[in-house]
Amino acid sequence: MSEPEQLTIKVNDTDSVTALLYPAAKKTRTGTTIILGHGAGSDQLSPFMRLFASGLAERGLDALTFNFVYMEKRKGAPDPKAKLESCYNAVIDSATNHKKLKGNRLLIGGKSMGGRIASQVAAQGDERIKGLVFLGYPLHPPGQPQKLRTDHWPSIKAPMLFVQGTRDSFGSPDEINPILKKLKLKATVYVVDTGDHSLKVQKSAGVAQDAVYELVMDKIVEWSEGK
Repeated sequence: MSEPEQLTIKVNDTDSVTALLYPAAKKTRTGTTIILGHGAGSDQLSPFMRLFASGLAERGLDALTFNFVYMEKRKGAPDPKAKLESCYNAVIDSATNHKKLKGNRLLIGGKSMGGRIASQVAAQGDERIKGLVFLGYPLHPPGQPQKLRTDHWPSIKAPMLFVQGTRDSFGSPDEINPILKKLKLKATVYVVDTGDHSLKVQKSAGVAQDAVYELVMDKIVEWSEGK
């Protein structure tokens, strides 16, 4: 597996962020780009982000990760909604114009907050987005199931894949499924039995953690090929 290519993406006149392009393995290249945004508390170099980006690249997807502006500047709290969305939109523009990625189908998503911001961007109607992948969608803050982050869902036209653990304190598959059904959205929910918000499973699941992540990556590629 080759090392990721570091990119600098200009977000606006004053802000730029670092991105990493994990090129798809040539033998299995599918002609698909997947952009993954990081969670609120860790950047694109977290073990989780690196694992999924490199694993999906090995499976034939051109994977691109990036830092949101606040994380690039090493600030503690995430930027306001509009600034997070602006950053994600800049990354999409950069990806679709990159010489190695031009002509690729585009999937976007990410871990927790990164996936939520991707969904908000998709709700704005960008027709380049052909699918969304959520690695633990933060449906609501822990312990506050009434504070749903779904107001924008009806505006999302692209198919969605939710990878959700049954122990996710931000929202379980049992909480997400009825909402998707009610809104009649094009969505698939892949359930990680005993998985938490980072898809970490309990020993009672009877499967090694590495194997869980491998199965999730296999599912993402399988789902993406059906888009």
